[in-house]
Amino acid sequence: MYVGRFVIIGPEVGAYRVSSRSFPNRQIVDRDGTLTVSPTPEAPETDNPYIAYNCVRVADDRAVLGNGSHVDPIAEKLELGYPARDALAHGLLTLDFEKDDYDTPRIAGVLGNGATVGIVRRDALLVREVTEPTLVATYEEDEPAPFALDAEGARDAARTAYDLDFEHAVCAAGVSRETDGWDLAYVNGPGG
Repeated sequence: MYVGRFVIIGPEVGAYRVSSRSFPNRQIVDRDGTLTVSPTPEAPETDNPYIAYNCVRVADDRAVLGNGSHVDPIAEKLELGYPARDALAHGLLTLDFEKDDYDTPRIAGVLGNGATVGIVRRDALLVREVTEPTLVATYEEDEPAPFALDAEGARDAARTAYDLDFEHAVCAAGVSRETDGWDLAYVNGPGG
């Protein structure tokens, strides 16, 4: 089944995966503690504004995961002291669903001081506090629902998300709460 991009948000561990039929030549890179989705060197040139973005960013002792440019405003609202629910709602609603051929929803989650997940689709804005790992995806699984994420740490979360039985995996990121902050990891391709 093709669900597109997805996040899994749990109380202590989270994951984000890029799944793509149209733009598979992407990778995740670490830019000074922020994980960014970007084209690979061999990717064809495109003017698509939805191809490159920060997908994991730590802000105010919380971690934000998401599928687009809304990750940054959510993180900025957290740094200003907004509760996770309000930061998610504001960022998702302000940028709204993507104005592409598929009206692709924006998805995001916040870990730290609890866990909160959200999605903005053409027909709804949903933001929920969660107490167990919860998945929301851009297609098919576009309403937050419990989802087992059996992962120990960020690297395991990224690998587990990449290996899930959803079609067209491209790359994945993981984040976990550690005693000294947040651990971030990523997987690019099957051997990454």
